[in-house]
Amino acid sequence: MASLVKENIKIALGSIKTQLLRTILTIIIIAIGITALVSILTVVSALENTLSSNFASMGANTFTIRQYELEVRIGRGRRGERETINPIISYPQAKDFQEKYKYPFTYSSLSFTATAGAEVKFENKKTDPEITVLGVDEYYAPNSGLELSAGRNFTGFDIDNNNYVCVVGSDFEKGLLKDVNPIDKIISIRGAKFKVIGVLKEEGSTFGNSKDLRVMIPIQVARSLFTQPNINYNLSVMVEKKELLEAAIDQAIITMRQVRKQNPVEENNFGIIRSDELINQILSLTSVLSASAWIIGIITIFGSSIALMNIMLVSVTERTREIGVRKALGAKRKTIAFQFFTETIVIGQLGGLLGIILGITIGSVFASVLEFSFVIPWMAIIAAVITSFVVALVSGLYPAIKASKLDPVEALRYE
Repeated sequence: MASLVKENIKIALGSIKTQLLRTILTIIIIAIGITALVSILTVVSALENTLSSNFASMGANTFTIRQYELEVRIGRGRRGERETINPIISYPQAKDFQEKYKYPFTYSSLSFTATAGAEVKFENKKTDPEITVLGVDEYYAPNSGLELSAGRNFTGFDIDNNNYVCVVGSDFEKGLLKDVNPIDKIISIRGAKFKVIGVLKEEGSTFGNSKDLRVMIPIQVARSLFTQPNINYNLSVMVEKKELLEAAIDQAIITMRQVRKQNPVEENNFGIIRSDELINQILSLTSVLSASAWIIGIITIFGSSIALMNIMLVSVTERTREIGVRKALGAKRKTIAFQFFTETIVIGQLGGLLGIILGITIGSVFASVLEFSFVIPWMAIIAAVITSFVVALVSGLYPAIKASKLDPVEALRYE
């Protein structure tokens, strides 16, 4: 059996050489469908890997209290439903929540984004006005899953005494504080001087936004420097024991409703977002992209299967006399059928291989441009191999049966 397969593959490759242009066009048509499928699935895999990496560090035992639920923030409101406008979480409300919320084994953190366009100076150098400044407390870093590569985090003493200290992102070591030990260096923000006490580990970018171009300063210092109206504050809570998470969230909802002075019949005018729920809902959106990849791929592959079947039918017609000779020499119907079927499989797999190479290349380029964490899309590769095999299977079955049923006498007469 192995020798027969080997011989049929040789015959198939020989036939391909005699119909090179037609075969190349068919392979390209198959490759286009596979490329569309693999490239989109590659980008989706890279997106999922990036999101997983970004949120995995937060753990499954953290939740945040924000102005809106996740569905509103990502535009998943129900059709025909009037949009609810929630009031911001003000500083007095946030502090009131922290004072009232005393659930066991929890640590609450208060923070806000002071600006996303700050200019930071060090000696005679300065950055572009693209630095994000965050006002935080001592629990912000652990609650957000942030780790330090050098120095230390804020302490309660730093926050309570409004010390002018800061923790900077990793990009400062590549730019403003390059070639120096950043710890204990003095940087300037809006004319205020801060001593660097820590450097965050590199986090990379998401959707082109770098997370490493930021500076964290004590929250009261940030409030004195950045006095814009209607600042919206975020609260995050970490629960040490995962089994207490649900009860901790329930208590947080009750406490926040008391702080907001809501009636029992009113719906929550704030959002509770769990870290594990956040990533699951965002990743669910990637299923739309995966479905799109399959739809595009199937439409194109359907066309390529017709093209492949056509070339094999033409091949059967052109080689009618050859089939008659083989049958006259004793070749069985199944041998003839298997020969043409093998040829179809070879063409299909060549198209699939080309499509996989092009798909991964294009997908990796897009992932690089979008700054996603590229991973080899094994599922996409497996799907491409199976798909190209199924295309060849379906396309080659009828031509192979037709070739095997040719009458040897009539075939020998064919000009």
